[in-house]
Amino acid sequence: MAARISVAAASTEIFHFKHSPFLPPKPTSLATPTLLLPPSVLSFQRKKLNLTACFVLDNEKLSGETGLAIRDAPEKQSGGEAEEEEEERISKAARLAEKVARKKSERSTYLVAAVMSSLGITTMAVSAVYCRFSWQMEGGEVPYAEMFGTFALSVGAAVGMELWARWAHRALWHASLWHMHESHHRPREGPFELNDVFAIINAVPAIALLSYGFFHKGLIPGLCFGAGLGITVFGMAYMFVHDGLVHRRFPVGPIADVPYFRRVAAAHQIHHSDKFDGVPYGLFLGPKELEEVGGLEELDKEVNRRIKMGKN
Repeated sequence: MAARISVAAASTEIFHFKHSPFLPPKPTSLATPTLLLPPSVLSFQRKKLNLTACFVLDNEKLSGETGLAIRDAPEKQSGGEAEEEEEERISKAARLAEKVARKKSERSTYLVAAVMSSLGITTMAVSAVYCRFSWQMEGGEVPYAEMFGTFALSVGAAVGMELWARWAHRALWHASLWHMHESHHRPREGPFELNDVFAIINAVPAIALLSYGFFHKGLIPGLCFGAGLGITVFGMAYMFVHDGLVHRRFPVGPIADVPYFRRVAAAHQIHHSDKFDGVPYGLFLGPKELEEVGGLEELDKEVNRRIKMGKN
């Protein structure tokens, strides 16, 4: 009985609002619908309308729940993404701070080593030169030939070391000794690298030549002394320009503002980029090597880039 009443109520509402084309116009009495249509048609139509109403209500409920789910999903997802982005940002900041602190410590360590070695070598070289010529002039005679030979070999050895370093860099360090030199072409872990051994190797002949020339008189000892002095001067200049200016292992002060040294640093930076098959392999004559292979335009770009980087 309850079911029939609800169906009737639904059918009454439909007659009043929808005016279905299958039904006659609105009756003037309650008995008219039962007289015009058979009971089977009315029963079928009422069931159909009842099912339709239930279907619409279910869809509205489902669409409402779905809409809420869809509306809430982006909020949950955006909240999760925001937390992940915040954690990633904090992690990046921590890694950056750790890297900066490590680099500062490495530069300080290498700076102490560079200053101590530079002061020590310079002091010993100046003292050795003074003592040697003072000792040789004790008899009252000035050994002009020996002094000139010492000075000439000092300059010649410094230039010769540039040529030697360029040949060794190409023929040895990038060939049979690559397992040692490779550390210089990779990100450095710590203040020192395996490639620093080459500096010690080059110091051995310099010490030997200086020692022989210091304790002996004559033209040959004077030439040996000058050669050892030239190797020492080249080694110190190489350290300040290559390690300090180019690779920024320690601050170099006003050296960075010398125009030619800027071009030297830019040329060596191009060597590390392998844009011209490793050229230049030398250091102080690097710009000249790039000019020979047509790399002046790239050199100027690198110089400008380094100037902007220095200002920033």
